[in-house]
Amino acid sequence: MDGTAAGPAQRLVTIVENRPIARDTYVLRLDDPLTASAIRPGQFLMIRPGGENDPLLGRPLALYNVVRDPGGTAVGFEVVYLVIGRGTRALSARRAGERLSIWGPLGNGFGPPPAGGAVVFVAGGIGQTPFLALGGWWLGRESCGGVSYAGAAAHSATLLYGVRTSELAAGIEDFERAGIAVEVATDDGSLGRRGYVTDLLRRRLEGGARPGKVVGCGPPPMLSALARMAREYDLDCDVSLENHMACGYGACFSCVAPIVQQGGGTDLRRVCVEGPVFGAAAVDWSA
Repeated sequence: MDGTAAGPAQRLVTIVENRPIARDTYVLRLDDPLTASAIRPGQFLMIRPGGENDPLLGRPLALYNVVRDPGGTAVGFEVVYLVIGRGTRALSARRAGERLSIWGPLGNGFGPPPAGGAVVFVAGGIGQTPFLALGGWWLGRESCGGVSYAGAAAHSATLLYGVRTSELAAGIEDFERAGIAVEVATDDGSLGRRGYVTDLLRRRLEGGARPGKVVGCGPPPMLSALARMAREYDLDCDVSLENHMACGYGACFSCVAPIVQQGGGTDLRRVCVEGPVFGAAAVDWSA
């Protein structure tokens, strides 16, 4: 299974809620059974935040969680976003009952978990967003896109989460309710340990931990450090890249990343089409 779900579609969907969960950070819940039943962790959607033409371009937002009715049927989904510019500011002003234009699911998501192994998610900034749905999926507790790993699930999942300050820590309770352990690092020491999130991983590895899979999402310097650590400890490591996107389906080439080719050398690959998930060793971090 390569992580590719059903083909994308464009539609208008209704906002169920759009609420703050941390400083400048919101969770947006949309009523959309079609997307909810098709999307897999690691995939994303292009969501147009304002009216028909302003802002013109959508914003790429990763799946955070699939919403289910009491019978377990997927009826909607959630994304989490940080207000950093005009588009996300416009999105934060939208209210329940309003409708948004979305396009998706897009990109290639995550593949299967290590059977019976431990998984560690390493997130920096807003990079925790793909890991709530992924944790539930890999632990065998949720079926996503028609695929379940109940018979070959990871035995535990831990989120190592780094933010600048405690006010930016978003969704920790969501992860804990999903059975995902959480350790936090902050730049200012206001929550968890003071320092880099990769320091949390190194402490675990130096203590003898041997996760079956490590996955990272966050700023490029963090991912580069994670890739070096994975190489040092010979870890199976994937990264979900957050390159800027304009179209979301490969036409504009604004999101390209340098990817090492099998025959040697590096070539540019579109994160929106051929990613956003890549093996950490496949990314040329020096480019």
